[in-house]
Amino acid sequence: MNPADLPEEGTVVRHERTFTREEVREFADLSGDRGTHHEERDEQGRLLVHGLLTATLPTKIGGDLDVLAREMTFEFRRPVHTGERIVCEVTVADVEHGDGRADVTAPFVCHNGDGELVLSGSFDGVVFA
Repeated sequence: MNPADLPEEGTVVRHERTFTREEVREFADLSGDRGTHHEERDEQGRLLVHGLLTATLPTKIGGDLDVLAREMTFEFRRPVHTGERIVCEVTVADVEHGDGRADVTAPFVCHNGDGELVLSGSFDGVVFA
């Protein structure tokens, strides 16, 4: 990566996604997490999305920023269901430049279409120039 392309403090990146029933089933196959709450539809025909599947939103943004994560924290605030639009916003809070690398810290928040906080946390890692 070109040093000029390193993330800067204050950078805000957003990603939106709506999870499908098929994605929840595929994640259950991949993870082995087959809790009935992920496999049985609710009265509205929705499945409960796995927390770690929801957590792919901030990890996708970290990947877009080329951050090799060292530590990630997640606080699962509200359930997410299939068919809900979820918006994730990551803010680069701190960048410490070193020899050919930058250490990055970034908190994130994810909200549903009603503006309710469903997931928050942070990640820190390194970007190599």
